[in-house]
Amino acid sequence: MTSLSEVYVIDDDEGIRRSLTFLLHTAGIAARAYDGALAFLADADHLAPGCIVTDVRMPGMDGLELVRRLRDVKIRHPAIVMTGHGDIPLAVEAMKAGAVDFIEKPFKDEVLLNAVRAALALDAQASETAATVQRYQDVFANLSPREREVLKAVVEGKTNKVIAYEFGISPRTIEVHRANMMMKTGARSLSELVRMALHAGI
Repeated sequence: MTSLSEVYVIDDDEGIRRSLTFLLHTAGIAARAYDGALAFLADADHLAPGCIVTDVRMPGMDGLELVRRLRDVKIRHPAIVMTGHGDIPLAVEAMKAGAVDFIEKPFKDEVLLNAVRAALALDAQASETAATVQRYQDVFANLSPREREVLKAVVEGKTNKVIAYEFGISPRTIEVHRANMMMKTGARSLSELVRMALHAGI
């Protein structure tokens, strides 16, 4: 996981940036540092999978606004917010806006590493889910318009007889459509076909 993922450390304090990237590298986690939210966003189109660790108070754009901006520009990387004791309400707002965790300064190394590992696992899971959805959508794109209509009816739990009546065709034709859908999608059973369709958003 960590070999393919990267942690993006965003803090205007150079000492903190260096110490955090060193800690992460020592733990075998790739890390890249930015001195502010705007500098990070300038690289947003070229991000590897991973997570974001950002200070909550920074000049220009603070961590709360960054988390909101990430959501607006559809950057799905889990964000961890670092906060001072008096900034906890701000960190809570960041979590409401989409951050997955916050840690209070000063923190122990293991606290940060545990938070980062959890965020990387979350990102990997989300990426795997997104890849699965895309794969199923690609599979169902091969269906004919009529087959997609039949599939939607099947997902709704309708029987062949009911579907045939609604479409004004014979139950035998519905069976043919279902057989074609199974062949085109590679589904081995009706339950698998329905599960794939639900993942694909059909």
